[in-house]
Amino acid sequence: MNGPRFAAAVSVHPIPAHAVGEVAGEVLEAVGVGPDLAVVFVTPAHAGALEDVTNAVRAILRPSTLIGCAAESVIGDGREIEHGPAVALWAGHVGEAVPVRLSAVPGTTVVEGWPVDVGFEPSALLLLTDPFSFPIEALFEWLAEHHPGLSVLGGHASAARGPGGNRLAADERVLTDGAVGVLLGPDVDVQSVVSQGCRQIGQPYVVTRAERNVIYELGGRPAHERLMETARAGLSDAEIRMVNEGLFMGLVIDEHKLEFGPGDFLVRNVMGFDPDNGAIAVNDLVSVGTTAQFHVRDASTADEELRRLLQGHYVGRPEAALVFTCNGRGKRMFGKPHHDAAMVDDLLRVPAVGLFCQGEFGPVGGRNFVHGFTASIALLSGAGSASRKGR
Repeated sequence: MNGPRFAAAVSVHPIPAHAVGEVAGEVLEAVGVGPDLAVVFVTPAHAGALEDVTNAVRAILRPSTLIGCAAESVIGDGREIEHGPAVALWAGHVGEAVPVRLSAVPGTTVVEGWPVDVGFEPSALLLLTDPFSFPIEALFEWLAEHHPGLSVLGGHASAARGPGGNRLAADERVLTDGAVGVLLGPDVDVQSVVSQGCRQIGQPYVVTRAERNVIYELGGRPAHERLMETARAGLSDAEIRMVNEGLFMGLVIDEHKLEFGPGDFLVRNVMGFDPDNGAIAVNDLVSVGTTAQFHVRDASTADEELRRLLQGHYVGRPEAALVFTCNGRGKRMFGKPHHDAAMVDDLLRVPAVGLFCQGEFGPVGGRNFVHGFTASIALLSGAGSASRKGR
């Protein structure tokens, strides 16, 4: 095709009809009528008008598939609109793409709705979900068995604080539960950048006693005792403050490695301690034999990691990006606006939009996980212009 394959635009106009007219007109001028995929995000101020917004996008652009949702904040044009009205629109010529509408069987964690005959080997699944009604972990388990290696990139919608409040868009429908997404085909390469924004402290230990999400022993000693050893082993005052403000546990993904560094750990929140029995609880299941290491998170570490990943984690030249960042980042983490959006814009210079999520999806070590305080970014390019690294 002539012209760019992808385009993106954002409007902060307070009237939804005006805002969608601005973004749809700008994207139309760049990619023309009939892109294979359109993605639209709106802030809570426009959540009630999401159906009107998506209908306008469909009427103007006539995309083959459209997905979107309302979110606490949206990203576009190198900006993060954390307060006030905004509409962000992204569209591209991605080739074959199959829409996905998933839901949970009532009263269970069984997921239904997966397309029976996709017709191609998907390069990735872009997914937006309602965190109050959709069992994302069950989907990841099912995918690991039936579609191993398929990367899932996306996140939980964040416009609501309770069931029924979120808005998801799937073509002409606006939904309040489940999940919407799109399976991308072989005409587009999708690579992932997953920045968890943490760094290791102390040394790694093998989990020698654990039950579900509670770690009792690390390297044959009480877990809490290992934490105290780490704190006494030369942590700076700044690192001790980070531990007190929020401690994390990194769980090694690939135990075959001899040394572990950034990107080798699935980072999980430490939920609490019991000094009496030495236990530490984390927000994930932990198996005996897993290698674990304490982590801390701060703005400087998050900045350095995302910058490093965007400067060389992927292969080839991305043509577009979709950014799924945590609603705990933004000004809450960095103390100033636009951090993640501006870095993507500065380092990649590609059409990009995104949203603040209530949990981000992205692969680590070849497996899909739900993350927190993470920036999970889908990088798209024409088939053949990038390898499968990072998926």
